[in-house]
Amino acid sequence: MRSIIKFLKDWTLPSAIVTGTVLYLVFANVKALEGAALFFNPIFDTIFPFFMGMILFTTFCKVDFHKMRPEPWHWIITALQVVMTAAMAAIILIMGLEGNNLIIAESILTCVIAPGAAAAAVVTAKLGGNLESMTTYTFVSNFITALMVPTVFPLIDSSVDISFVEAFLAILYKVCLVLIVPMAGAYIVKHYMKRLHAWIVSIEDLSFYMWGISLSIVTGSTVKYIAHAGTTVSFVLVIAAISFAMCLVQFALGRYVGRFYNQEIEAGQGLGQKNTAFAVWIAYTYLTPLCAVGPGCYILWQNAINSLEIWHHRKKTSL
Repeated sequence: MRSIIKFLKDWTLPSAIVTGTVLYLVFANVKALEGAALFFNPIFDTIFPFFMGMILFTTFCKVDFHKMRPEPWHWIITALQVVMTAAMAAIILIMGLEGNNLIIAESILTCVIAPGAAAAAVVTAKLGGNLESMTTYTFVSNFITALMVPTVFPLIDSSVDISFVEAFLAILYKVCLVLIVPMAGAYIVKHYMKRLHAWIVSIEDLSFYMWGISLSIVTGSTVKYIAHAGTTVSFVLVIAAISFAMCLVQFALGRYVGRFYNQEIEAGQGLGQKNTAFAVWIAYTYLTPLCAVGPGCYILWQNAINSLEIWHHRKKTSL
């Protein structure tokens, strides 16, 4: 039993990915469980944002709010995000892409324009990075994305009928729920409920293991998106391969920039670990559902990289 628990602790993210995949396949293919799947699906959709809020709340309880300030690498990583977004939009417009080529390009665009993941702070803390720096970047990245989405999407797709203000406010509302509310709660607990705060921070890696649970749910949803993509297996594999390449490029670029500021972990996670649930949402809301396969696959790739990073960090610190 101890060996199983140790394995789950050491390989939380891969275990979560496998669990989410297996559970989805079981519920999707076993007739007797069809009613249960229909019953639980809206429940998970409803509670997932609250669960993510709790994960970030426990993470933010460890943040020193006085140390939160913009740093040079934040602006360089943000500039890279803007440049890559503009480049993809330009390719779509100049080449006049259509059909499958347009879907591939828009899949890449959603993986690039998506903000840094709120959970990147959880992984950064696990890797021994600067939690305050990562948290600050998450806010910067989400605000920039809120500006870019309503600016770029109507340009690349004439069928996208959104006003800038409407889309900007809709995205900011999501950011508020996911980031600002948990941070406000953590600030109140840290400064006015010190016994509760001490208990929360005393539980080692609490937010990380909670993130592992949420990753199972996200993985199940990802497999569902891919299974119901409504296209050929070969085309899904092409999108998956391209999203893998984009994942490697963004992690590598972020780490390269971070080396100049002695924050390789933070910058790598900032540019590489994306809020893919948000990317899936914007694909469904403003583009075509098939574009969601790109960020859906990206979820699996970035957490595979996170797992390798954690394994390498654990190996290095145990020497």
